[in-house]
Amino acid sequence: MSVHERAGTRARPEDLVDVPELLAAYADRHPDPGVAEQRVAFGTSGHRGSALSSTFNDDHIAATSQAICEYREAQGTDGPLYLGRDSHALSEPAWRTATEVFAANGVQVLVDSRDGFTPTPAVSHAILVTNAGRTSRLADGVVVTPSHNPPADGGFKYNPPDGGPAGTDATSWIADRANELLEAELHGVRRRSFEAVSADVGRYDFLDAYVSELGQVLDMDAIRDAGVTIGADPLGGASVAYWGEIADRYGLDLTVVNPDTDPAFGFMTLDWDGKIRMDCSSPYAMASLVSRMSEGAPFRIATGNDADADRHGIVTADGGLMNPNHYLAVAIGYLYANRPGWPGGAAIGKTAVSSSMIDRVAEDLGRKLIEVPVGFKWFVPGLRSGEIAFGGEESAGASFLRHDGTPWSTDKDGLILALLASEITAVTGKTPTEHYAELTGRFGAPAYARIDVACSREDKARLGKLDADAVTATELAGEKITDRLTRAPGNDAAIGGLKVVTDNGWFAARPSGTEDVYKVYAESFVGPEHLARIQDEARDVVAAALKSG
Repeated sequence: MSVHERAGTRARPEDLVDVPELLAAYADRHPDPGVAEQRVAFGTSGHRGSALSSTFNDDHIAATSQAICEYREAQGTDGPLYLGRDSHALSEPAWRTATEVFAANGVQVLVDSRDGFTPTPAVSHAILVTNAGRTSRLADGVVVTPSHNPPADGGFKYNPPDGGPAGTDATSWIADRANELLEAELHGVRRRSFEAVSADVGRYDFLDAYVSELGQVLDMDAIRDAGVTIGADPLGGASVAYWGEIADRYGLDLTVVNPDTDPAFGFMTLDWDGKIRMDCSSPYAMASLVSRMSEGAPFRIATGNDADADRHGIVTADGGLMNPNHYLAVAIGYLYANRPGWPGGAAIGKTAVSSSMIDRVAEDLGRKLIEVPVGFKWFVPGLRSGEIAFGGEESAGASFLRHDGTPWSTDKDGLILALLASEITAVTGKTPTEHYAELTGRFGAPAYARIDVACSREDKARLGKLDADAVTATELAGEKITDRLTRAPGNDAAIGGLKVVTDNGWFAARPSGTEDVYKVYAESFVGPEHLARIQDEARDVVAAALKSG
Protein backbone atom coordinates (compact mmCIF):
# COMPACT_ATOMS: atom_id res chain seq x y z
CA MET A 1 0.00 0.00 0.00
CA SER A 2 1.71 3.18 -1.17
CA VAL A 3 1.16 6.28 0.94
CA HIS A 4 0.32 9.56 -0.79
CA GLU A 5 3.05 12.20 -0.55
CA ARG A 6 0.68 14.63 1.18
CA ALA A 7 -0.92 12.13 3.56
CA GLY A 8 -1.31 13.68 7.00
CA THR A 9 -1.15 17.28 5.72
CA ARG A 10 -3.97 19.81 5.77
CA ALA A 11 -6.38 19.71 2.83
CA ARG A 12 -5.93 22.40 0.18
CA PRO A 13 -8.70 24.18 -1.75
CA GLU A 14 -8.12 21.91 -4.75
CA ASP A 15 -8.80 18.85 -2.56
CA LEU A 16 -12.30 20.00 -1.63
CA VAL A 17 -15.52 18.82 -3.20
CA ASP A 18 -17.66 21.43 -4.97
CA VAL A 19 -20.65 21.28 -2.61
CA PRO A 20 -23.14 23.19 -4.84
CA GLU A 21 -22.26 20.91 -7.76
CA LEU A 22 -22.70 17.86 -5.53
CA LEU A 23 -26.11 18.98 -4.30
CA ALA A 24 -27.24 19.80 -7.84
CA ALA A 25 -26.15 16.35 -8.99
CA TYR A 26 -28.18 14.74 -6.18
CA ALA A 27 -31.35 16.42 -7.46
CA ASP A 28 -30.75 16.41 -11.21
CA ARG A 29 -28.94 13.20 -12.13
CA HIS A 30 -30.78 9.93 -12.49
CA PRO A 31 -29.23 6.49 -12.14
CA ASP A 32 -29.37 3.93 -14.93
CA PRO A 33 -30.57 0.71 -13.26
CA GLY A 34 -29.05 -1.19 -16.18
CA VAL A 35 -25.60 -0.19 -14.93
CA ALA A 36 -24.64 -2.41 -12.01
CA GLU A 37 -22.71 0.33 -10.20
CA GLN A 38 -25.75 2.65 -10.28
CA ARG A 39 -28.16 0.23 -8.62
CA VAL A 40 -29.00 0.21 -4.92
CA ALA A 41 -26.58 -2.11 -3.11
CA PHE A 42 -26.33 -2.59 0.64
CA GLY A 43 -22.90 -3.34 2.08
CA THR A 44 -22.16 -3.97 5.73
CA SER A 45 -23.32 -0.42 6.55
CA GLY A 46 -26.06 0.36 4.08
CA HIS A 47 -26.14 1.83 0.58
CA ARG A 48 -23.31 4.24 -0.19
CA GLY A 49 -22.27 6.23 -3.22
CA SER A 50 -21.84 9.72 -4.64
CA ALA A 51 -24.22 11.94 -6.57
CA LEU A 52 -21.36 12.84 -8.88
CA SER A 53 -21.13 9.23 -10.11
CA SER A 54 -24.91 8.71 -10.11
CA THR A 55 -24.60 6.15 -7.32
CA PHE A 56 -26.37 8.18 -4.61
CA ASN A 57 -29.14 10.44 -5.88
CA ASP A 58 -32.68 11.44 -5.03
CA ASP A 59 -34.01 8.47 -7.02
CA HIS A 60 -31.95 6.02 -4.96
CA ILE A 61 -33.19 7.37 -1.65
CA ALA A 62 -36.83 7.67 -2.75
CA ALA A 63 -36.81 4.06 -3.97
CA THR A 64 -34.96 2.76 -0.91
CA SER A 65 -37.25 4.62 1.50
CA GLN A 66 -40.33 3.19 -0.22
CA ALA A 67 -38.79 -0.28 -0.04
CA ILE A 68 -38.19 0.16 3.70
CA CYS A 69 -41.82 1.20 4.16
CA GLU A 70 -42.96 -1.96 2.43
CA TYR A 71 -40.46 -4.12 4.30
CA ARG A 72 -41.44 -2.84 7.73
CA GLU A 73 -45.13 -3.32 6.85
CA ALA A 74 -44.43 -6.91 5.82
CA GLN A 75 -42.60 -7.45 9.12
CA GLY A 76 -45.42 -5.94 11.16
CA THR A 77 -43.24 -3.03 12.32
CA ASP A 78 -45.72 -0.23 12.91
CA GLY A 79 -44.10 1.88 15.64
CA PRO A 80 -42.14 5.10 15.14
CA LEU A 81 -39.18 5.32 12.77
CA TYR A 82 -36.27 7.35 14.13
CA LEU A 83 -34.57 9.30 11.34
CA GLY A 84 -31.11 10.78 11.86
CA ARG A 85 -28.44 12.31 9.67
CA ASP A 86 -24.75 13.21 9.85
CA SER A 87 -22.85 16.24 8.56
CA HIS A 88 -21.98 15.06 5.02
CA ALA A 89 -23.32 17.41 2.35
CA LEU A 90 -25.60 14.77 0.84
CA SER A 91 -27.09 13.77 4.18
CA GLU A 92 -29.55 16.64 4.51
CA PRO A 93 -31.14 16.35 1.03
CA ALA A 94 -31.34 12.57 1.43
CA TRP A 95 -32.88 13.06 4.88
CA ARG A 96 -35.52 15.32 3.32
CA THR A 97 -36.23 12.80 0.55
CA ALA A 98 -36.65 10.03 3.09
CA THR A 99 -38.93 12.18 5.25
CA GLU A 100 -41.17 12.90 2.26
CA VAL A 101 -41.53 9.21 1.41
CA PHE A 102 -41.88 7.87 4.95
CA ALA A 103 -44.53 10.42 5.89
CA ALA A 104 -46.46 9.90 2.64
CA ASN A 105 -46.62 6.19 3.52
CA GLY A 106 -48.15 6.95 6.91
CA VAL A 107 -45.03 6.11 8.89
CA GLN A 108 -44.66 7.94 12.20
CA VAL A 109 -41.33 9.67 11.57
CA LEU A 110 -39.39 11.12 14.50
CA VAL A 111 -36.55 13.55 13.72
CA ASP A 112 -34.21 15.49 15.97
CA SER A 113 -36.05 18.12 17.99
CA ARG A 114 -32.97 20.37 17.92
CA ASP A 115 -32.67 20.09 14.13
CA GLY A 116 -29.14 18.83 14.64
CA PHE A 117 -26.95 15.97 13.54
CA THR A 118 -27.61 12.55 15.04
CA PRO A 119 -24.92 9.96 15.79
CA THR A 120 -25.67 6.38 14.79
CA PRO A 121 -25.49 5.15 18.41
CA ALA A 122 -28.09 7.73 19.47
CA VAL A 123 -30.53 6.23 16.95
CA SER A 124 -29.78 2.68 18.11
CA HIS A 125 -30.18 3.76 21.73
CA ALA A 126 -33.55 5.39 20.96
CA ILE A 127 -34.83 2.23 19.28
CA LEU A 128 -33.83 0.02 22.20
CA VAL A 129 -35.27 2.39 24.82
CA THR A 130 -38.58 2.56 22.95
CA ASN A 131 -38.84 -1.18 22.39
CA ALA A 132 -37.84 -2.27 25.92
CA GLY A 133 -40.68 -4.42 27.26
CA ARG A 134 -42.78 -4.02 24.12
CA THR A 135 -44.15 -6.74 21.90
CA SER A 136 -46.06 -4.45 19.55
CA ARG A 137 -45.74 -0.98 18.05
CA LEU A 138 -42.00 -1.62 17.71
CA ALA A 139 -39.71 1.17 16.58
CA ASP A 140 -36.93 1.05 14.00
CA GLY A 141 -34.69 3.66 12.40
CA VAL A 142 -32.66 5.02 9.52
CA VAL A 143 -29.38 6.94 9.69
CA VAL A 144 -28.37 8.98 6.66
CA THR A 145 -24.59 8.64 6.72
CA PRO A 146 -21.67 7.22 4.74
CA SER A 147 -19.75 6.98 8.05
CA HIS A 148 -16.07 7.93 7.57
CA ASN A 149 -16.26 8.09 3.75
CA PRO A 150 -15.09 11.15 1.76
CA PRO A 151 -17.18 14.36 1.62
CA ALA A 152 -18.61 13.62 -1.84
CA ASP A 153 -20.27 10.42 -0.57
CA GLY A 154 -23.68 9.76 0.86
CA GLY A 155 -24.98 6.81 2.80
CA PHE A 156 -28.30 5.36 3.93
CA LYS A 157 -28.59 2.55 6.48
CA TYR A 158 -31.55 0.82 8.09
CA ASN A 159 -31.72 -0.37 11.71
CA PRO A 160 -34.64 -2.73 12.44
CA PRO A 161 -36.33 -3.08 15.87
CA ASP A 162 -33.30 -4.88 17.35
CA GLY A 163 -31.47 -1.54 17.07
CA GLY A 164 -28.48 -2.86 15.14
CA PRO A 165 -27.44 -2.84 11.50
CA ALA A 166 -29.94 -4.73 9.36
CA GLY A 167 -29.05 -8.30 8.48
CA THR A 168 -28.56 -9.67 4.98
CA ASP A 169 -32.13 -10.97 4.65
CA ALA A 170 -33.50 -7.47 5.29
CA THR A 171 -30.99 -5.55 3.19
CA SER A 172 -31.31 -7.96 0.25
CA TRP A 173 -35.09 -7.61 0.27
CA ILE A 174 -34.90 -3.82 0.53
CA ALA A 175 -32.27 -3.50 -2.22
CA ASP A 176 -34.16 -5.81 -4.58
CA ARG A 177 -37.39 -3.89 -4.12
CA ALA A 178 -35.63 -0.51 -4.46
CA ASN A 179 -34.09 -1.60 -7.76
CA GLU A 180 -37.50 -2.76 -9.01
CA LEU A 181 -38.78 0.75 -8.28
CA LEU A 182 -35.81 2.32 -10.10
CA GLU A 183 -36.51 0.11 -13.11
CA ALA A 184 -40.15 1.24 -12.96
CA GLU A 185 -39.00 4.89 -13.00
CA LEU A 186 -40.25 5.27 -9.40
CA HIS A 187 -43.84 4.29 -10.19
CA GLY A 188 -45.05 2.89 -6.89
CA VAL A 189 -43.18 5.40 -4.75
CA ARG A 190 -45.52 7.38 -2.53
CA ARG A 191 -44.20 10.87 -1.85
CA ARG A 192 -45.37 14.29 -0.75
CA SER A 193 -43.43 17.54 -0.56
CA PHE A 194 -41.41 18.29 2.56
CA GLU A 195 -43.58 21.32 3.28
CA ALA A 196 -46.73 19.22 3.02
CA VAL A 197 -45.54 16.53 5.42
CA SER A 198 -43.63 18.66 7.93
CA ALA A 199 -46.67 19.03 10.20
CA ASP A 200 -46.97 15.24 10.40
CA VAL A 201 -43.35 14.68 11.41
CA GLY A 202 -42.69 14.18 15.12
CA ARG A 203 -39.75 15.39 17.19
CA TYR A 204 -37.43 13.47 19.52
CA ASP A 205 -34.58 14.84 21.61
CA PHE A 206 -31.88 12.35 20.67
CA LEU A 207 -29.16 14.28 22.48
CA ASP A 208 -30.91 14.48 25.84
CA ALA A 209 -32.12 10.87 25.72
CA TYR A 210 -28.60 9.63 25.03
CA VAL A 211 -26.50 11.91 27.21
CA SER A 212 -28.78 11.72 30.25
CA GLU A 213 -28.26 7.95 30.51
CA LEU A 214 -24.49 7.76 30.03
CA GLY A 215 -24.06 7.05 33.74
CA GLN A 216 -25.83 3.74 33.16
CA VAL A 217 -23.05 2.50 30.88
CA LEU A 218 -19.95 4.38 32.14
CA ASP A 219 -18.56 5.58 35.49
CA MET A 220 -18.93 9.26 34.74
CA ASP A 221 -18.39 10.19 38.41
CA ALA A 222 -14.97 8.53 38.39
CA ILE A 223 -13.92 10.48 35.29
CA ARG A 224 -15.02 13.77 36.87
CA ASP A 225 -13.58 13.08 40.32
CA ALA A 226 -10.19 12.03 38.93
CA GLY A 227 -10.02 15.21 36.87
CA VAL A 228 -8.99 13.41 33.69
CA THR A 229 -8.25 16.08 31.09
CA ILE A 230 -9.91 15.19 27.79
CA GLY A 231 -9.69 16.58 24.27
CA ALA A 232 -12.51 15.46 21.97
CA ASP A 233 -12.31 15.96 18.20
CA PRO A 234 -15.59 15.17 16.40
CA LEU A 235 -13.79 15.53 13.03
CA GLY A 236 -16.65 17.74 11.93
CA GLY A 237 -19.19 15.00 12.49
CA ALA A 238 -22.47 14.33 14.25
CA SER A 239 -20.98 14.18 17.75
CA VAL A 240 -20.12 17.91 17.85
CA ALA A 241 -23.01 19.02 20.07
CA TYR A 242 -22.90 15.81 22.11
CA TRP A 243 -19.38 16.37 23.43
CA GLY A 244 -20.14 19.85 24.70
CA GLU A 245 -23.28 18.63 26.42
CA ILE A 246 -21.44 15.68 27.99
CA ALA A 247 -18.81 18.03 29.41
CA ASP A 248 -21.40 20.43 30.87
CA ARG A 249 -23.80 17.83 32.23
CA TYR A 250 -21.19 15.68 33.97
CA GLY A 251 -18.73 18.40 34.96
CA LEU A 252 -15.85 16.93 32.99
CA ASP A 253 -12.57 18.67 32.20
CA LEU A 254 -13.27 18.19 28.49
CA THR A 255 -12.48 20.46 25.57
CA VAL A 256 -14.02 20.11 22.13
CA VAL A 257 -10.84 20.77 20.17
CA ASN A 258 -12.62 21.36 16.85
CA PRO A 259 -16.26 22.47 17.13
CA ASP A 260 -16.54 23.32 13.43
CA THR A 261 -18.67 21.57 10.85
CA ASP A 262 -18.11 22.02 7.13
CA PRO A 263 -19.68 19.83 4.43
CA ALA A 264 -16.40 19.97 2.51
CA PHE A 265 -14.45 18.97 5.66
CA GLY A 266 -11.74 21.45 4.68
CA PHE A 267 -10.15 21.32 8.15
CA MET A 268 -9.18 17.65 7.74
CA THR A 269 -5.74 16.25 7.03
CA LEU A 270 -5.53 13.90 4.05
CA ASP A 271 -5.74 10.17 4.59
CA TRP A 272 -3.14 7.62 3.41
CA ASP A 273 -4.30 7.82 -0.22
CA GLY A 274 -4.55 11.60 -0.44
CA LYS A 275 -8.33 11.67 0.07
CA ILE A 276 -10.29 13.44 2.77
CA ARG A 277 -11.69 10.72 4.97
CA MET A 278 -12.97 11.06 8.55
CA ASP A 279 -11.34 7.84 9.69
CA CYS A 280 -10.54 8.30 13.38
CA SER A 281 -8.42 5.11 13.39
CA SER A 282 -6.06 6.48 10.71
CA PRO A 283 -2.90 8.30 11.86
CA TYR A 284 -3.10 10.39 8.69
CA ALA A 285 -6.71 11.52 9.15
CA MET A 286 -6.01 12.10 12.85
CA ALA A 287 -2.70 13.88 12.24
CA SER A 288 -3.85 17.23 13.67
CA LEU A 289 -4.93 15.73 16.97
CA VAL A 290 -1.89 13.46 17.21
CA SER A 291 0.41 16.42 16.50
CA ARG A 292 -1.33 18.52 19.12
CA MET A 293 -0.83 15.80 21.72
CA SER A 294 2.83 15.32 20.82
CA GLU A 295 3.40 19.07 21.13
CA GLY A 296 2.17 19.11 24.72
CA ALA A 297 -1.60 19.63 24.56
CA PRO A 298 -3.01 19.68 28.11
CA PHE A 299 -4.95 16.44 27.73
CA ARG A 300 -4.32 13.07 29.34
CA ILE A 301 -6.69 11.47 26.83
CA ALA A 302 -7.73 12.73 23.39
CA THR A 303 -10.34 11.10 21.21
CA GLY A 304 -11.77 11.28 17.71
CA ASN A 305 -14.97 10.10 16.09
CA ASP A 306 -15.98 9.62 12.48
CA ALA A 307 -18.87 11.53 10.91
CA ASP A 308 -21.68 9.44 12.43
CA ALA A 309 -19.72 8.71 15.66
CA ASP A 310 -19.93 4.95 15.40
CA ARG A 311 -16.11 4.66 15.44
CA HIS A 312 -13.52 5.75 17.97
CA GLY A 313 -9.91 6.86 17.91
CA ILE A 314 -7.89 6.99 21.14
CA VAL A 315 -4.82 9.21 21.52
CA THR A 316 -2.77 9.22 24.72
CA ALA A 317 -0.05 11.64 25.74
CA ASP A 318 2.30 8.72 26.32
CA GLY A 319 1.67 6.72 23.17
CA GLY A 320 0.00 8.60 20.34
CA LEU A 321 -2.89 7.10 18.35
CA MET A 322 -3.67 3.59 19.53
CA ASN A 323 -4.12 0.79 17.04
CA PRO A 324 -7.82 -0.17 17.25
CA ASN A 325 -6.94 -3.81 17.98
CA HIS A 326 -4.75 -2.74 20.90
CA TYR A 327 -7.49 -0.61 22.43
CA LEU A 328 -10.12 -3.33 22.03
CA ALA A 329 -7.93 -5.75 23.98
CA VAL A 330 -7.44 -3.20 26.77
CA ALA A 331 -11.13 -2.30 26.89
CA ILE A 332 -12.13 -5.95 27.15
CA GLY A 333 -9.65 -6.66 29.92
CA TYR A 334 -10.82 -3.64 31.92
CA LEU A 335 -14.57 -4.01 31.44
CA TYR A 336 -14.85 -7.69 32.31
CA ALA A 337 -12.92 -7.00 35.52
CA ASN A 338 -14.95 -3.91 36.45
CA ARG A 339 -18.56 -4.66 35.58
CA PRO A 340 -19.89 -6.88 38.41
CA GLY A 341 -23.44 -6.42 37.15
CA TRP A 342 -22.72 -8.16 33.85
CA PRO A 343 -23.88 -11.75 33.37
CA GLY A 344 -21.25 -14.16 34.67
CA GLY A 345 -21.31 -16.17 31.47
CA ALA A 346 -21.39 -13.24 29.07
CA ALA A 347 -19.02 -13.84 26.17
CA ILE A 348 -16.61 -11.58 24.29
CA GLY A 349 -17.39 -10.91 20.63
CA LYS A 350 -14.73 -10.28 17.98
CA THR A 351 -14.59 -10.37 14.21
CA ALA A 352 -12.50 -12.94 12.35
CA VAL A 353 -9.93 -10.33 11.31
CA SER A 354 -9.41 -8.81 14.77
CA SER A 355 -6.21 -9.39 16.72
CA SER A 356 -5.55 -12.70 18.45
CA MET A 357 -4.47 -10.64 21.45
CA ILE A 358 -8.21 -10.59 22.19
CA ASP A 359 -8.21 -14.41 22.23
CA ARG A 360 -5.42 -14.40 24.80
CA VAL A 361 -7.16 -11.82 26.97
CA ALA A 362 -10.41 -13.81 26.79
CA GLU A 363 -8.64 -17.01 27.82
CA ASP A 364 -6.98 -15.20 30.72
CA LEU A 365 -10.35 -13.86 31.86
CA GLY A 366 -11.93 -17.31 31.58
CA ARG A 367 -14.56 -15.93 29.23
CA LYS A 368 -16.01 -17.54 26.14
CA LEU A 369 -14.91 -15.95 22.86
CA ILE A 370 -17.40 -15.69 19.99
CA GLU A 371 -15.66 -15.05 16.66
CA VAL A 372 -17.94 -13.89 13.84
CA PRO A 373 -17.53 -12.68 10.23
CA VAL A 374 -16.77 -9.03 9.46
CA GLY A 375 -19.78 -6.81 10.15
CA PHE A 376 -21.24 -5.51 13.40
CA LYS A 377 -24.63 -7.04 12.60
CA TRP A 378 -23.32 -10.40 13.86
CA PHE A 379 -23.07 -9.05 17.42
CA VAL A 380 -26.62 -7.71 17.59
CA PRO A 381 -28.46 -10.83 18.91
CA GLY A 382 -25.82 -11.45 21.57
CA LEU A 383 -25.76 -7.83 22.77
CA ARG A 384 -29.55 -7.80 22.99
CA SER A 385 -29.76 -11.02 24.97
CA GLY A 386 -26.70 -10.45 27.16
CA GLU A 387 -24.94 -13.51 25.72
CA ILE A 388 -22.25 -11.05 24.56
CA ALA A 389 -21.29 -8.19 26.88
CA PHE A 390 -18.79 -6.60 24.48
CA GLY A 391 -18.63 -6.79 20.71
CA GLY A 392 -15.83 -5.17 18.75
CA GLU A 393 -14.31 -5.15 15.31
CA GLU A 394 -10.84 -4.28 14.05
CA SER A 395 -12.06 -1.13 12.26
CA ALA A 396 -12.54 0.73 15.57
CA GLY A 397 -16.19 -0.09 16.12
CA ALA A 398 -17.57 -1.57 19.34
CA SER A 399 -20.34 -1.44 21.93
CA PHE A 400 -20.97 -2.94 25.33
CA LEU A 401 -23.71 -3.46 27.90
CA ARG A 402 -24.93 -1.10 30.61
CA HIS A 403 -23.76 -1.64 34.18
CA ASP A 404 -26.82 -3.80 34.88
CA GLY A 405 -26.20 -6.10 31.90
CA THR A 406 -28.95 -4.70 29.65
CA PRO A 407 -28.20 -3.44 26.13
CA TRP A 408 -27.14 0.16 25.58
CA SER A 409 -26.58 0.23 21.82
CA THR A 410 -26.61 -2.67 19.40
CA ASP A 411 -24.81 -0.61 16.79
CA LYS A 412 -21.23 0.63 17.07
CA ASP A 413 -20.84 3.44 19.61
CA GLY A 414 -17.74 5.59 19.25
CA LEU A 415 -18.80 7.95 22.05
CA ILE A 416 -18.86 5.39 24.86
CA LEU A 417 -15.63 3.77 23.64
CA ALA A 418 -13.97 7.19 23.64
CA LEU A 419 -15.22 7.97 27.15
CA LEU A 420 -14.18 4.52 28.35
CA ALA A 421 -10.54 5.48 27.77
CA SER A 422 -10.98 8.22 30.35
CA GLU A 423 -12.77 5.87 32.76
CA ILE A 424 -9.92 3.37 32.49
CA THR A 425 -7.43 6.15 33.22
CA ALA A 426 -9.49 7.51 36.11
CA VAL A 427 -10.10 4.17 37.84
CA THR A 428 -6.70 2.55 37.32
CA GLY A 429 -4.39 5.56 37.16
CA LYS A 430 -2.95 4.19 33.91
CA THR A 431 -3.71 5.12 30.33
CA PRO A 432 -4.88 2.52 27.82
CA THR A 433 -1.41 2.72 26.25
CA GLU A 434 0.15 1.67 29.56
CA HIS A 435 -2.35 -1.15 29.93
CA TYR A 436 -1.54 -2.45 26.46
CA ALA A 437 2.17 -2.47 27.30
CA GLU A 438 1.32 -4.71 30.25
CA LEU A 439 -0.63 -7.05 27.96
CA THR A 440 2.30 -7.38 25.57
CA GLY A 441 4.56 -8.12 28.51
CA ARG A 442 2.32 -11.03 29.43
CA PHE A 443 1.17 -12.35 26.06
CA GLY A 444 3.69 -11.07 23.51
CA ALA A 445 3.69 -8.11 21.14
CA PRO A 446 1.85 -8.94 17.89
CA ALA A 447 2.59 -7.31 14.55
CA TYR A 448 -0.60 -6.73 12.55
CA ALA A 449 -1.21 -5.27 9.09
CA ARG A 450 -3.58 -5.27 6.15
CA ILE A 451 -2.52 -5.20 2.50
CA ASP A 452 -4.38 -5.35 -0.81
CA VAL A 453 -3.61 -7.91 -3.53
CA ALA A 454 -4.79 -7.39 -7.11
CA CYS A 455 -7.04 -10.08 -8.55
CA SER A 456 -9.73 -10.53 -11.19
CA ARG A 457 -13.43 -10.22 -10.52
CA GLU A 458 -13.76 -13.93 -11.22
CA ASP A 459 -11.18 -14.77 -8.57
CA LYS A 460 -12.85 -12.40 -6.14
CA ALA A 461 -16.11 -14.27 -6.61
CA ARG A 462 -14.40 -17.64 -6.13
CA LEU A 463 -12.57 -16.44 -3.02
CA GLY A 464 -15.83 -15.39 -1.40
CA LYS A 465 -17.22 -18.90 -1.84
CA LEU A 466 -14.16 -21.07 -1.13
CA ASP A 467 -14.39 -24.26 0.87
CA ALA A 468 -11.77 -24.81 3.58
CA ASP A 469 -10.73 -28.06 1.90
CA ALA A 470 -9.39 -26.00 -1.00
CA VAL A 471 -6.38 -25.11 1.17
CA THR A 472 -3.78 -27.81 0.62
CA ALA A 473 -0.82 -26.08 2.30
CA THR A 474 0.34 -27.60 5.58
CA GLU A 475 2.70 -24.85 6.73
CA LEU A 476 2.62 -21.05 6.88
CA ALA A 477 5.79 -19.01 7.51
CA GLY A 478 7.58 -22.02 8.97
CA GLU A 479 4.77 -23.10 11.28
CA LYS A 480 2.24 -25.91 11.06
CA ILE A 481 -1.21 -24.78 9.97
CA THR A 482 -3.61 -25.56 12.81
CA ASP A 483 -6.86 -24.37 11.27
CA ARG A 484 -8.38 -23.47 7.90
CA LEU A 485 -11.61 -21.53 8.11
CA THR A 486 -14.21 -20.32 5.66
CA ARG A 487 -16.92 -20.18 8.32
CA ALA A 488 -16.68 -18.26 11.59
CA PRO A 489 -16.26 -20.54 14.62
CA GLY A 490 -18.54 -18.38 16.77
CA ASN A 491 -21.71 -18.72 14.70
CA ASP A 492 -20.84 -20.92 11.69
CA ALA A 493 -21.63 -18.07 9.30
CA ALA A 494 -19.61 -17.76 6.09
CA ILE A 495 -16.74 -15.30 6.48
CA GLY A 496 -16.81 -14.51 2.76
CA GLY A 497 -13.22 -15.56 2.32
CA LEU A 498 -10.51 -17.63 3.95
CA LYS A 499 -8.64 -17.65 7.27
CA VAL A 500 -5.51 -19.75 7.93
CA VAL A 501 -4.15 -20.09 11.47
CA THR A 502 -0.90 -21.26 13.12
CA ASP A 503 0.19 -21.16 16.77
CA ASN A 504 1.83 -17.75 16.40
CA GLY A 505 0.16 -16.16 13.42
CA TRP A 506 -2.69 -16.09 10.95
CA PHE A 507 -3.98 -14.44 7.82
CA ALA A 508 -7.44 -13.82 6.46
CA ALA A 509 -8.21 -13.04 2.81
CA ARG A 510 -11.48 -11.37 1.81
CA PRO A 511 -12.54 -9.90 -1.56
CA SER A 512 -13.05 -6.15 -1.73
CA GLY A 513 -16.57 -5.01 -2.43
CA THR A 514 -15.48 -2.02 -4.52
CA GLU A 515 -12.11 -2.77 -6.14
CA ASP A 516 -10.50 -5.64 -8.05
CA VAL A 517 -8.38 -6.65 -5.08
CA TYR A 518 -8.63 -8.93 -2.11
CA LYS A 519 -7.65 -7.77 1.35
CA VAL A 520 -5.12 -9.74 3.37
CA TYR A 521 -5.29 -9.22 7.13
CA ALA A 522 -2.36 -10.83 8.92
CA GLU A 523 -0.83 -11.01 12.37
CA SER A 524 2.30 -12.48 13.93
CA PHE A 525 3.25 -12.90 17.57
CA VAL A 526 6.85 -13.54 16.47
CA GLY A 527 7.60 -10.16 14.91
CA PRO A 528 7.51 -7.95 11.80
CA GLU A 529 9.74 -10.24 9.72
CA HIS A 530 7.49 -13.20 10.46
CA LEU A 531 4.48 -11.06 9.57
CA ALA A 532 6.07 -10.23 6.21
CA ARG A 533 6.57 -13.95 5.55
CA ILE A 534 2.92 -14.63 6.38
CA GLN A 535 1.82 -11.90 3.98
CA ASP A 536 4.05 -13.20 1.19
CA GLU A 537 2.99 -16.82 1.61
CA ALA A 538 -0.67 -15.85 1.95
CA ARG A 539 -0.66 -14.92 -1.75
CA ASP A 540 0.59 -18.39 -2.68
CA VAL A 541 -1.89 -20.13 -0.37
CA VAL A 542 -4.80 -18.13 -1.82
CA ALA A 543 -3.65 -18.68 -5.42
CA ALA A 544 -3.40 -22.45 -4.88
CA ALA A 545 -6.77 -22.56 -3.14
CA LEU A 546 -8.44 -20.65 -5.98
CA LYS A 547 -6.90 -23.01 -8.50
CA SER A 548 -8.00 -26.17 -6.67
CA GLY A 549 -11.32 -24.76 -5.50
